[in-house]
Amino acid sequence: MKFKILSEELLSKNWATLTKVTYEFENENEAPGIAEREVYNRGNGATILLYNTEKATVILTRQFRIPTCFNGNPTGMMIEACAGKLDDNEPEECIRRETQEETGYTIGEVTKIMEVYMSPGSVTETIHFFIAPYSSDMKTGEGGGLDEENEDIEVLELPFEKAYGMIKTGEIKDAKTIMLLQHIKLERLV
Repeated sequence: MKFKILSEELLSKNWATLTKVTYEFENENEAPGIAEREVYNRGNGATILLYNTEKATVILTRQFRIPTCFNGNPTGMMIEACAGKLDDNEPEECIRRETQEETGYTIGEVTKIMEVYMSPGSVTETIHFFIAPYSSDMKTGEGGGLDEENEDIEVLELPFEKAYGMIKTGEIKDAKTIMLLQHIKLERLV
């Protein structure tokens, strides 16, 4: 498909940037046309699932997510893998910092497993997916997030099979967390 951007109109620049893009396109099966789309740019992110092979457990978080209140989640609470925005950091540097801030674990070796566009129809963000083994001696802090970011994060250590079962029960609805749990299951890491 061939395309040419005709215009970009800034709609909002607050927590992220929302732009209306008008573009001309031409593909093999259709006549040329013009389309408009809103593009949301909130930067890129990283996520990680900590797992313990011996205990067959994983570390997840529970926190409030206001957007979910507008689409069927009356409490706004979500169970998720640890994650955060890259800001100006490299993905591995970001996920190490976020792991310490959110869970209180200082991790060793991390493995990057993929990089994904989570909602490419309207959001520019890519997320870098990591996994890492953890043990109780890696717990160096309380976790819970940063007060200055208004984070109030509960750290959950769950048996892997219970966490995996929470996908089916609907207790876990976060896409990145589901993908990481499925990766752990497929690789038989716990």
